[in-house]
Amino acid sequence: MVNVSVAATVLNESQDIDALVTSLMQQTLAPAEVVIVDGGSTDGTWERLLAAKNNYANLVPIRDESCNLKRSSGPIARGRNVAISAASSEVVACADAGCVYRPDWLERLTAPILDGGAEYALGGSCLDSESPSLWDIASAPFFGIKLSPEEPTKSCTARSMAFRKELWKRVGGFPETVFLGEDTIFDLQARRITTPAFAERAKAYYRPRHTLKSAFRQLANYAITDGVLGVRPARLVRNTARPTVEMLAVLALIVTPIPLLCVLALETYFAFRLDWHSLRRASLRVLGARWIFSLVVPWVVAWNQIAGAMRKTYQPNRQNVS
Repeated sequence: MVNVSVAATVLNESQDIDALVTSLMQQTLAPAEVVIVDGGSTDGTWERLLAAKNNYANLVPIRDESCNLKRSSGPIARGRNVAISAASSEVVACADAGCVYRPDWLERLTAPILDGGAEYALGGSCLDSESPSLWDIASAPFFGIKLSPEEPTKSCTARSMAFRKELWKRVGGFPETVFLGEDTIFDLQARRITTPAFAERAKAYYRPRHTLKSAFRQLANYAITDGVLGVRPARLVRNTARPTVEMLAVLALIVTPIPLLCVLALETYFAFRLDWHSLRRASLRVLGARWIFSLVVPWVVAWNQIAGAMRKTYQPNRQNVS
């Protein structure tokens, strides 16, 4: 039986670290070890990890302050690499703070690898049904997050991915020059070597706890990163085209309302096309929030992706400025 290790990196996650550790320790496929790298937390996260170590012999907490934006341009990627390097198993699964994992998560995620059919597996993520905020639901599909664990997904996220350690070495690890989107770059490199398996019902249950402001801030940060890296040019074209068409439709009101009505119909399609079946019983408040968020998305993405391409600088996240 091939052993499996779980790797994660955290920084200032005191509100979420206990739930993360507990859920990883209750897996039906018991991990050989759970390696969690702390990048120098100042909010009590490290102390909680040390306390948890007293309860779980296979928990391996590592404090490495080089996994911090003050010392690394890619602290999240570095934290993942440090954790994976320390893992002793041939197969490694990645997890994230802010998430919890159902007991069969690790078993389902690694099954395609342990069965010999794949070197790399992706599980995706969905909203934790425990009190998601209005803006968690409104913003979910724009971050590749599903509303239901039953929804199929082919999105890449290090909240739920597994691979043979040998593949990680061949890829060169997670790119430590990238502040955000390190899992996307890793995925692109891995797919040049192998085809990922998409594990069913192996999603991370994510708890973003978004407000409207924080959801747009996160969206902007991802767009800035895309601009800095020069990736996803097709996404930039799409998100530039939508505001342009919207402005032209408004100007056309001088002559006819038909273009604006067509644009509004298309915007409604864009807002709900990815997960309409999960929103069929949603309240008008939720539907309205989703529609508004979707309408503003292309403006935020286009502006910030262009800004990132011009400035070539990233924006820190809340943990790194704490």
